[in-house]
Order: sequence, then structure tokens, then C-alpha cells
Amino acid sequence: MNIFDYLRPATVSEAVAAASEPGSAYLAAGTNLLDLMKGGITRPRRLIDINHLPGLDRIEHLPGGGVRIGALVRNSDLAHDSDLTRRFPAVAEAILSGASAQLRNAATVGGNLLQRTRCSYFYDVASACNKREAGAGCEARGGDTRLHAVLGWSESCIATHPSDFCVPLVAFDAVVEIEGATGRREVPLESFHRLPGDAPERESVLEPGELIVSVRLPAEAAAFSAHARYLKVRERTSYAFAVVSAAAALRIEEATILEARIALGGVALKPWRTRTAEEMLAGARPDLAAFRRAAEAALADAKPSGDNAFKIELARRIVTRALVLAAAGTPERVPALPASPFAPVPGVLLHA
Repeated sequence: MNIFDYLRPATVSEAVAAASEPGSAYLAAGTNLLDLMKGGITRPRRLIDINHLPGLDRIEHLPGGGVRIGALVRNSDLAHDSDLTRRFPAVAEAILSGASAQLRNAATVGGNLLQRTRCSYFYDVASACNKREAGAGCEARGGDTRLHAVLGWSESCIATHPSDFCVPLVAFDAVVEIEGATGRREVPLESFHRLPGDAPERESVLEPGELIVSVRLPAEAAAFSAHARYLKVRERTSYAFAVVSAAAALRIEEATILEARIALGGVALKPWRTRTAEEMLAGARPDLAAFRRAAEAALADAKPSGDNAFKIELARRIVTRALVLAAAGTPERVPALPASPFAPVPGVLLHA
């Protein structure tokens, strides 16, 4: 690990000023950053410790029904917040499907949004990677591409974004609140992460020194609470990143879908909202035929980035399955295997 300076600012404005210096990185739990530093993948010259900044570790329930989640809220605290679990159950299910209990106890909301891809070529400093070094090339192209992108990829990068948490957030129109040198601004999470294009080293819309201070869920997202699920297929039942995942939520009245929300994970370098599929379901009956048509539309633009064509069909099936589970109704309690297709059928209540 390289030598670096360590700063512990007392306020958000001090943190932003300190991080504006080239070579700076924010440190919260460090569950991803410290691994990257140890492996020589990233080499910040100064770490700005934000763990003690006031006000960023709160879950604030807003007038009108929305919720503001501070960037330093721990994943486990958020997933077990009774009000959030009741009103935004797919968000809680997604968080509980990620990492291990120990990591969820440490990892933060802001860090979850900013975690780096788990592409093995990105982590191997002996491999060429445009995300590590702009213009170096992408050795994943033509390599082991089984887990790589099938949507939104480019010749410069075929990596995927690893977050579970971000997938339902995108489906529910979450907004990222950002503090910078010129003040505070807001960005829809759907627009926060960048697709690779020809500049995969730019992973988000954050400018140098900008700090995520909170994530806000609108009150309208709670209208889906009775029919909302997150489903994740991974190479082992727990402690693994998604091969493909899907968040599905429906508003149903009198056996008709009034509104649908669908987002995919594990298929692109950002959580992938499927608005065309959502529009197809509006006014339809919540049946298997409609869900299969929506799944086809959701993956209409997908194409393999290598030897991973299977992910396209798998994603179709996961979207269909997630919609079926959502239509059946949100379980009153989170299953013992959150988001797993091997969890018991909906309605079996295992634990709080």
C-alpha cells in the first residue's frame, strides 16, 4: 500500500474542500476502498475520513411520506428499519441479499452507490483495464466474459455494476443529494452512474471533491409496498454478487396493473431501468403471458459482450419470475434467504 495523508474534517464543507485536492478519496467504512488500495488498484495520496461528519448517519422520514437516508447510514441499520421495511420492502430485501452480515454492519449507503466493479480484469493489475488507466485497453474483451455486461457496454469496457441496493432504488426514482464546492445539487440515481462509452474511467457524475450526503426515496414509491420483490441469481446462495438480479413492483387494483416498476442488476455498468417494459404492463392483467412479454421488451436491446449470451435468457426469466412474485404479494416478513429463487414460496413467514 502506498503512503498517504489522513485527514479527519469536522464538517461537510471542510471535507469537500479537502477532497477537492487531486489524488484525494473519501473514506467511510472502506469495505471496498481498502481492498483496492491493498491490491494497488487505486493509490490515493490522501484519505478524507468522513465517518464523524454530523448528520449523515440518520434515516429521516419526510413530511408527505418520503424518506431521506444519510450517506453514513449502515446497510444493516437501514435494512432493519421497521418503517422502511414496511413501506419499501424490495429495498430491504435487496440490502439483505448483499455481502455478509458483518459487511452489512460496516458498509454505508453512500459507499454502496460508489462501489467499484468486481470485474476480475479490473482487480488484476497485470491486465490492461481502461477503468484503472484510461486508454490502456480492455483485456476482458475476448477473455472470461461469463459475468460481464449484456446491456450498455462498449468496446472500451464490458464490466457490470455490483450493487444490489441500487437496483430497487433506481426502480423507485431515488434521488442522490450531493454536496460540492458550489453548494448542494440533486441527481436522479438513474442518471448518477455513467455507461462506459469511450471513457469508462468516469464512473459517475460526481465532480472532484463532491460528496454524497444522502439518498432520497419519494413518497410515491411506497404505493408499491403490497407488490414489490427483489430477486437475485448468484453462483452460490449467499455472499456473492449477482449474475443477474431484478427488482419488480406493481400497483394492482381490481385485477389490473395500474403501474409497474422494473430494474435489472448484473447486466450493465449501472442499474438498468426498463421503462418500455413498465409501460407495456400498465393496464394489463397480472398474468404470466403479460410478464413474459414485458421481460422480452426489457432485454430487447441486449447483446452478448463475449461468451455470455446465456445472461440474456436468464435475465428474461428473472424479470418474469420477479413479476410473478410481486403479483403474488409482498411477504409480511423477509425470507431467510432474501432475494433467492430458492427461498420458500410467497406467504411462508420465516423470521422478522
